[in-house]
Amino acid sequence: MKVWIPHEPGRELLGELPAGVTVEVVADPATTGSPAGVEFWVPPFLSGTGVTGAASRLPDLRVVQLLSAGADAWVGRVPAGVTLCDARGVHDPSTAEWVVTAILSQLRAFPAMIRAQARREWSYDQVAPTGELAGRHVLIVGAGSIGTAVKARLEPFDVTFTLVARSARPDEGVHAVAELPKLLPAADVVVVLVPLTDATRGLIDAEFLAAMPDGALLVNGARGPVADTAALTAELATGRISAALDVTDPEPLPADHPLWTMPNVLLTPHVAASVTGLQARAYRLVGEQLRRYAAGDPLINEVVDGY
Repeated sequence: MKVWIPHEPGRELLGELPAGVTVEVVADPATTGSPAGVEFWVPPFLSGTGVTGAASRLPDLRVVQLLSAGADAWVGRVPAGVTLCDARGVHDPSTAEWVVTAILSQLRAFPAMIRAQARREWSYDQVAPTGELAGRHVLIVGAGSIGTAVKARLEPFDVTFTLVARSARPDEGVHAVAELPKLLPAADVVVVLVPLTDATRGLIDAEFLAAMPDGALLVNGARGPVADTAALTAELATGRISAALDVTDPEPLPADHPLWTMPNVLLTPHVAASVTGLQARAYRLVGEQLRRYAAGDPLINEVVDGY
């Protein structure tokens, strides 16, 4: 069985593999590598639709194992008979860290103080007193593995929570997305971590934003198109709420877009999952999946209905 992976260090990080497994490093599957015999393919991290087409040139392909938690670029674009798996769980620590950092940075006015530092200005009179996280109510929209990791990291900050998922899980205290109109007005911080699907595209629309209370903070660590960019820009321009965004639509955000210069917006360039420990965690998962596949055991993290 031939396996394609995109990183040379991945060879060692995969762990011990069954006999007969051949691993090749192919960073650009569209132009390099011999496609014959490739049954298991690990595309480059955050591959877009330009890479997905390479699946069609692999006649023996049976599994596509992503290094990303999101599979939106791949859903509906893999050949029939090919199993698509995501990297659910791999990015929980890094994305949860980004969410906590983003929340604290915005509430404690770090962006304003960093801008003042660049001007060599002592900004105490302009920023103090800042907001604080203690005592806030946090609404987490997307109660999957990353949402659970975020909740665990925020619990020591003396906050209360409401969790929302695609459908309600009453035994776990999780509400359904359909309940958002009545949940949003009580949220001080709204963290969005849903995958991008037909159902979640444009979820953060004008109505969603209008339901957030004055002074609330929106944190988008999901995908850019989960938010209606025009509606988001218009609401943030009023200054009524603030936002921390790791993702935008489009990406990269054009240099002349007004979101860049809004004082109530913190923008990061889709870096929540891009940390030094990513490859080790990702290839542990890939190695486990390879051993499962070689043994004929069920794979984990299979993408169904976009999730």
